[in-house]
Amino acid sequence: MDIILKYFPNISEEQKKQFAALYDLYVDWNSKINVISRKDIENLYLHHVLHSLAIAKLIQFTDGTKVMDAGTGGGFPGVPLAILFPKCEFLLVDSIGKKIKVATEVSDAVGLKNIQFRHCRAEEEKGKFDFVVSRAVMPLPDLVKIVKKNISKEQHNALPNGIICLKGGNLDSEMAPFKKLAEADDLSMYFEEEYFKTKKIIYVLV
Repeated sequence: MDIILKYFPNISEEQKKQFAALYDLYVDWNSKINVISRKDIENLYLHHVLHSLAIAKLIQFTDGTKVMDAGTGGGFPGVPLAILFPKCEFLLVDSIGKKIKVATEVSDAVGLKNIQFRHCRAEEEKGKFDFVVSRAVMPLPDLVKIVKKNISKEQHNALPNGIICLKGGNLDSEMAPFKKLAEADDLSMYFEEEYFKTKKIIYVLV
C-alpha cells in the first residue's frame, strides 16, 4: 500500500481501505482462478495496481466520464481506476468468464458502485465511452480497429476522447500507423521504480 500513497497521497480514507483490501482478495481469488502469475502476486501493488493508476498521471477524468476497460483480465486497469475515480462510470469487458468473475467478486468486496462487467469480446460491445483503456491486451493497430467504434463524439475532459494503453517494450512498429494521432510517454516520467523503466503509456486520438 505504501507505494500507492507515495504517488497518490491525497486519496480518501475510504479509498485507502479499498486499495488495502485488494491484496488479500486477489491472493485468495488467484489461488482458485489464476489471473496473475503465482510468482507475481506479491508484487500486486507495484506491477498491477500502481501500473494501472499510471493512467491517472496522464489524465484526471472529470466526474461522469465513461470508461471501458477492454480485455480487463482480473480487473486491471479498471478496478484500481474505479477506486480512484468514484464519480466516473466503468465497464470492464473480457472474453474469459472466469476472469470477469474474479474482477466482479473483488469489486463487490470493496464496495465499488461505479463499475459494471460484461463477459464478451470487445468487438461485441456497442456502447459509447469517453475513453477505452487497456493493459497489454493486443497489438495497438488491432485494438484501435476493434474499439474505435466505442469512442463517443461528446467531449468532457481536458484530453480529447480516445484510447489509452499501458504497454512495454519497443512500440515503434505498433505506433507507426498512427503518426500524429498517437503519443507514447515513458512511465519513468511518473514513477521512479525500476519496473517502470521499460513501460509506456500510449494515447491514441480516434
